Amino acid sequence: MKLKHLFAGETDNTFIQFFRYIFVGGLAFVVDYGTLALAVEVFGMNDKIASVIAFVLGLAVNYLLSTLWIFRHSKIDNRLAEFAAFALIGVIGLLINLGIITFFDEVVAPRQPISAIPKDKYYLIGKLVSTAVVFVWNFAARKFIIFDKK
Repeated sequence: MKLKHLFAGETDNTFIQFFRYIFVGGLAFVVDYGTLALAVEVFGMNDKIASVIAFVLGLAVNYLLSTLWIFRHSKIDNRLAEFAAFALIGVIGLLINLGIITFFDEVVAPRQPISAIPKDKYYLIGKLVSTAVVFVWNFAARKFIIFDKK
């Protein structure tokens, strides 16, 4: 495999798609995480509400880049229906995300297992954990439910 194939051209190769999804997911994560931290830390927004807003912005970035660079062949002919399926998978990911953040807020933070981390910052650790879990869920579900025509 040539290095060029990792970054350019259409592909149905799962490894290459996963490799590209790391970049797309990474950028979506920066948008999501940055929005969350900014909304909570600078604007004093509730972390759950901020997480939803951040998710929507990250979802939009992820969809646009995924359909332009990673998954070019959809099982769904209608773009609106395709986006709805993409978003539904993302909403399931959001619920996983909210569950993990809530767990860190309500179960882990009160115990403060890492004393150097203030109790009110454990939501950020929860966000990191949820990002890994949701990343795998989103890639697999989107690839095999929406985009893999095999």
